[in-house]
Amino acid sequence: MKDLLMVGLLGGVALMSGLGYSQTAPAANTPGSPAAATVPAAADTAKQIATMEAKLADWPQLGRYKAANSELGPVGQGEQRVVFYGDSITDGWGRRPDTGEFFPGKTYVNRGISGQTTPQMVVRFRQDVINLHPAAVVILAGTNDVAGNTGPMTPEMTEDNFRSMIDLAKANQIKVIIASITPAADYPWKKGLAPAAKIRTLNNWLQGYCVTRSVTFLDYYSAMAGEDGGMKEGLSFDGVHPNAKGYAIMRPLAQAAIDKTLGGK
Repeated sequence: MKDLLMVGLLGGVALMSGLGYSQTAPAANTPGSPAAATVPAAADTAKQIATMEAKLADWPQLGRYKAANSELGPVGQGEQRVVFYGDSITDGWGRRPDTGEFFPGKTYVNRGISGQTTPQMVVRFRQDVINLHPAAVVILAGTNDVAGNTGPMTPEMTEDNFRSMIDLAKANQIKVIIASITPAADYPWKKGLAPAAKIRTLNNWLQGYCVTRSVTFLDYYSAMAGEDGGMKEGLSFDGVHPNAKGYAIMRPLAQAAIDKTLGGK
């Protein structure tokens, strides 16, 4: 299967060449030449192929935290470990410039992976959540489902994946905190999808489902959304990913949800 998919990818590259796309970008100052950015360079093609190969080899990215999980060690006596589980909005918290600190002094574990969708998160849930034996898990996901990062998804598909993660956590005596999807009026990597209304609809479902399952709902959205359903001005790098000011809003909301869920201990 992997070989067939790679053949398809390489065939697509060959087709682009046949349609007049060069794998080597022309000089940007050549009179009459198309802009270099519109013509894939050989390095770009190689990068795309390498990215595709990595996804085929480890689609849920189980390798990302495999070593870190082994080094984490058992939960200490009296410790209430909390796993923050999600996509780039979790992944970048305290790890990229201008995002502030990630809960200093707390035994909280970051298991976010940039770009991930809920089906990928379901696959790695045992490795990156259950096997770490946390007292609670904070799940923030769904915006990449709306963006179609791993293919088109219906709201029902996303809902089913949240159901699965909640069921898995509860079956292993892990308390669950479901975070609302953070606001976005557009995606810089996939323009024109108009995600704001879809995000609001999923958040409404998540909030209602949390009530039926006795799960804590963590509402980031209300504190961060503007009138258009996008991120308020000044809270993000690109309208999707929070900056230090955005995370400064999220941090106390998350801590309050954890305190509520774990009894303030």
